[in-house]
Amino acid sequence: MKPSIEPPIEPPIEPYEHGMLDVGDGNLVYWEVCGNPEGKPALVVHGGPGSGCSTGVRRTFDPELYRIVLFDQRNCGRSRPHAADPATDLSANTTHHLIADMELLRGHLGIDRWLLYGGSWGSTLILAYAETHPERVSEIVIPSVTTTRRYEIDWLYRGAGRFFPEALERFREGVPEADRDGDTFALLAAYARLLSHPDARVREKAATDWVTWEDAVISLEVNGKPNAYSDRPADAVMAMTRICSHYFSNGAWLEEGALLRDAHKLAGIPGVLIHGRLDMGGPVETAYKLAQAWPDAELVVVEDSGHTGSATFRDAIYAALDRFAGK
Repeated sequence: MKPSIEPPIEPPIEPYEHGMLDVGDGNLVYWEVCGNPEGKPALVVHGGPGSGCSTGVRRTFDPELYRIVLFDQRNCGRSRPHAADPATDLSANTTHHLIADMELLRGHLGIDRWLLYGGSWGSTLILAYAETHPERVSEIVIPSVTTTRRYEIDWLYRGAGRFFPEALERFREGVPEADRDGDTFALLAAYARLLSHPDARVREKAATDWVTWEDAVISLEVNGKPNAYSDRPADAVMAMTRICSHYFSNGAWLEEGALLRDAHKLAGIPGVLIHGRLDMGGPVETAYKLAQAWPDAELVVVEDSGHTGSATFRDAIYAALDRFAGK
């Protein structure tokens, strides 16, 4: 789960088209299109998983040059049913379902190839989609690179505790004692069970405990702020924590290291990877490894940025999108 980076500088825009796409399994996925109907197609893939797509990200793109497509992944944002409802079944919400949803949306909008943009969890989903459908991807821009290896998940929910031991202890104490001393994935699975508990008070405490840990991890960043996650609306927090625990306790249903292993499938797709040197939740190592494995990727390491970005980080995003706008 990741907060927004530096605010965009393009003026506010509204969608000229939107709808709900029936993707099967009883799910309706919200989508919208902004900018120039004749512009370069670009798909925004939000993070989390489960954060929903913010309206502010519309302003990351030049609306005269881009046809900007946004969507809320299954069970979050404006998609329905919503994961804040404990009755919402998440079993049909996996990485592979989301890849299929993206491809269904592309066909629905009549787009042949599109630029993919998104960071954090969004970068994992972008890479998984692009390695499955490389012929449908024109370019990729990723701010804050993750591949959601179990290695990375273990760092975020255990390893980073070397810097925040008190906060990690509180996070672990949020689950029953019997679930505290196993591995990271047993801990996350325990949270997933609590977040689907029939008692609303149990669910709410688990959601609070989860986002309090997330707040701690970004608290020392230049743009970090207290309660970055926990200040979100209660329904958004509940959906995000349910979906995050669902995905991360299952290793996002990806074979360990598969996205790095298969990065050769991205050959011929230009990419820009932008990563903060000071990113505590997702160290730059993953971005470096991906740049080595992907022959057409350029890595930009931003020295003054963590996961929440900086003015320099934002400028690197704009430079990449401006470069690709005319292609």
